[in-house]
Amino acid sequence: MLTIQQIKENPEEAIRRLGMKGYTDRDAVLGVLALDDRRKKLQLENDNRAAELNRLASSIGALMKQGKKDETQAVKANVAALKESQKVTADELAQTEAEIRERLLSIPNLPCAMVPEGRTAEDNVVEKTGGPMPNLPEDALPHWDLAKKYNLIDFDLGVKITGAGFPVYIGKGAKLQRALIQFFLDQASEAGYLEVQPPYVVNEASGYGTGQLPDKEGQMYHCEVDNLYLIPTAEVPVTNLYRDVIIENDRLPIKNCAYSACFRREAGSYGKDVRGLNRLHQFDKVEIVRIERPEDSYAALEEMKDHVQGLLDKLGLPWHILRLCGGDMSFTSAITFDFEVWSGAQKRWLEVSSVSNFETYQANRLKCRYRGEDKKPHLAHTLNGSALALPRIMAALLENNQTPEGIVVPECLRRYTGFDIIN
Repeated sequence: MLTIQQIKENPEEAIRRLGMKGYTDRDAVLGVLALDDRRKKLQLENDNRAAELNRLASSIGALMKQGKKDETQAVKANVAALKESQKVTADELAQTEAEIRERLLSIPNLPCAMVPEGRTAEDNVVEKTGGPMPNLPEDALPHWDLAKKYNLIDFDLGVKITGAGFPVYIGKGAKLQRALIQFFLDQASEAGYLEVQPPYVVNEASGYGTGQLPDKEGQMYHCEVDNLYLIPTAEVPVTNLYRDVIIENDRLPIKNCAYSACFRREAGSYGKDVRGLNRLHQFDKVEIVRIERPEDSYAALEEMKDHVQGLLDKLGLPWHILRLCGGDMSFTSAITFDFEVWSGAQKRWLEVSSVSNFETYQANRLKCRYRGEDKKPHLAHTLNGSALALPRIMAALLENNQTPEGIVVPECLRRYTGFDIIN
C-alpha cells in the first residue's frame, strides 16, 4: 500500500509511474489527497473538542467547590453536548480513514526508476544470459513423454484423484522432486537464510498484508466456511510473520527461506502452454524472503539474484534474466526480475523464478517496521524470490539431460537422489 506521502510529494509523477502499470484512475489517486485533507480537518476538530472537554472537566470541580450549582449544571450540559458532537466527528473520522485505506488498497505500487517502459512481456529486457545450451536431436522428447517413458509422473492419475494440474510423482520422479527441494533448502541455509515451515492456509488479514487481496482473490483457492485461503506462495505466510511487528535495528537484515506446496487456480489457463508441468494448480517451491532497511534493499536484491543464478548454474541449466517492464509487473512490486530456463525439447523459455523488491508497499499494509538509529519506528522494505519453483525446473532437467542411455541427474543432486541416471 502506498503511503500518502509518496503521492503527496509529487502527485503528477506518481500518476505517471502508475500509468506504467496500466493504472489510469487519476481521480482515485488525487481523491486520496482530498480525503487526507478532510481527515486532517476532522482530526483537528476532534483534538480541539478533546482539549475543550478537558478544560471544562477541570472547571466543574472548581465550580462545585464554590457552590455554583447552576453554573456547574450549565457546564455539564455543555460537556454532554461536546461529547455528542465529538462522537459524530470521531465516527466521521474513522469512516474517512477507512475510505482512505480502501482507496489505497486499490492502487498498485509505484515502479522504481529502473523499471523499463512497456505493456507486455515482449517489452521485457533481457539483462543477462548464461548456462550451457543443450545439444539435443530433433526427435528429443518433451518432459511429459519422458515422464511416461520412465514412469516418473502420472498426469492422468492426478486427473482421476483431483483434476488437471495436480500430477502424481512416482518412484525416481518423486525422489528427484524431493532432492530438488532439499538441495534448494540447503543452498539457502548456506547463504544465511533461516528456514521456517509455515502453514499452507492463511487468513484474510495475511492475504491483504502481502497484496494478494484484494487483487488476486480469483486466483486463490478459498475455504469459504472458515474464510481461509490456500497459499499461492510461501511469501504470504513468511512475510506475515512480521505483520504488526517493530523489529529492533540490530535484527536486520532478516533472511528467511521456506519450502511449501503452492496452490493457484490459474483461471483461464489452457492450451499448449499448460501441458505437462508447464502450468499447475499445485506445485512445490522454495521461497526466500528478506526484511531490510530501505538503504540496504537494492543491494539485497542483487544478492538474491546472484543466489538464484547460482542455483541454475549448479543445475547446469541455460538461463536468462529478464527485467520486467511496467505493464508486466505484479500489482505489489516496485521492480521484478524473472529467471527463465531453456526447455530443450519444447524449444522455449520457461519462467522458474521471480525476484522482487516491494520497497515499503507490503510493509505499509503489514505495519512491518523497524526501530531506526533515531529510536523511531520506520517502514521496512520487503523482498522475496523463488529459489526455486520446481515444476519447470523438473521439466527442463528431464528434457535437457536426456540421452540414449537415460536421463542424467545433475551432479549436485546425486547425493540426495542416490542415483546418477534415470533409465
